[in-house]
Amino acid sequence: MQSKYLLTFGGLFSGIAVALGAFAAHGLKAILSPYLLEVFQTGVQYQFIHAAALIACGILLQLPLAQKARNCFSRAAICFIIGIFCFSGSLYALALTGIKWFGPVTPFGGLLFMIGWGLFALAAMSIKEVKQ
Repeated sequence: MQSKYLLTFGGLFSGIAVALGAFAAHGLKAILSPYLLEVFQTGVQYQFIHAAALIACGILLQLPLAQKARNCFSRAAICFIIGIFCFSGSLYALALTGIKWFGPVTPFGGLLFMIGWGLFALAAMSIKEVKQ
């Protein structure tokens, strides 16, 4: 995936996370139970972390990297993007609707996050040191 798209997604997901966090703190506080508010805020927290990871992938893909590292960083980013939708999105939906069947989607997003971080680490291990 191209670096400019990862940086764009990272910026958009970060901005949306800020907006959703403010919405939760000010708009949902009086509407949701403390438990559901915490569920929503967990979605915001994980969205923000993985948006930053997308930005990191985008920046790292600007470097001259071996193809293995490029592929792993790109695949990690795809896992982070889909993971945000599955993990954070399902938590938002669960908190706002109370529909419990969104719950089983959350672990799938978490699994994608873990795979993404594994790919990120594999990519990092594939970076060749440049001697100066």
